[in-house]
Order: sequence, then C-alpha cells, then structure tokens
Amino acid sequence: MPRDPGLEELVKSSLGNTRGLSEKAMFGGWAWLLHGNLLCGARRGSLLLRVGKDNEVWANEIPGVATAIMRGRRMSGWVRATPEAYGNDALRRKLIDAALQFTGSLPKKQQ
Repeated sequence: MPRDPGLEELVKSSLGNTRGLSEKAMFGGWAWLLHGNLLCGARRGSLLLRVGKDNEVWANEIPGVATAIMRGRRMSGWVRATPEAYGNDALRRKLIDAALQFTGSLPKKQQ
C-alpha cells in the first residue's frame, strides 16, 4: 500500500515538536518513533497507533477504529484508524495523545 502524503502531514502537525521523535519508511508507509519505540504509522487509508492495552477499549468504541490485525494476528495495544476517524481533528488528537502517553512510558531504546 502506498504512502499517503496528506495523512503524513496531518500526523506531523498533530505531533508538533515532540522531543525524541524520529521518522522512517516502514510497513510500506511512513512511521514515527518516540525514543526508538514505534509510535504510529501511516499509509494510504490507514493510521496505525500504539495506544497500549488500557486504551484499546475506549479507542475501539470510536467509529472507524479497531484493534490492528497484522498477518492474521491481533496486535494487542495497537489500533488502526480509517479516514472516518483520523479525518476528525479532535479524534486524531485524542488517539495520538494516547499513543504519545503510552509509548512515552516505555524504556528508551538506543538509537
């Protein structure tokens, strides 16, 4: 699935000048890492976010958000948002804030 420059810009603007943030190509799209830990990824029509297990329940109640499935395996703590969800500025901000909070709680990786 190809990259989505429009979605990437939305994510960049939502992340602002977050300290410890890096970016790279990953999973056929573009990914953001926080202190070396995968935070979120974007590709056409899909925003993947690492919100943590405790945030999955409320995140899955948002229309257009579901637990991520990769290669047929349920990825606990990860959600995938469709344009219906990430196109809403407030919902995208809420999901990204949850991902920043959770991923920021993880031990930093050597870079």
